[in-house]
Amino acid sequence: MNMAKLLIGSGIALIVAGLLWMLLGRFIHLGRLPGDIVVEKENFKFYFPIVTCILLSAALSLIAYLIRWLTK
Repeated sequence: MNMAKLLIGSGIALIVAGLLWMLLGRFIHLGRLPGDIVVEKENFKFYFPIVTCILLSAALSLIAYLIRWLTK
């Protein structure tokens, strides 16, 4: 595959992902899911979105699997 085509395709995919994030962000609150770790003290706030990371990892793995399956 030509590098230019790969970069153009990646750019288009990022633009589409950004637009979907803006549109669906009102309904799906990724980053604030139950199970995400939040520790708040007086002058300290620690936030680790563990459940969000797991969900995004599973979704991206499924997308990568489907892309590999469709290109065979």
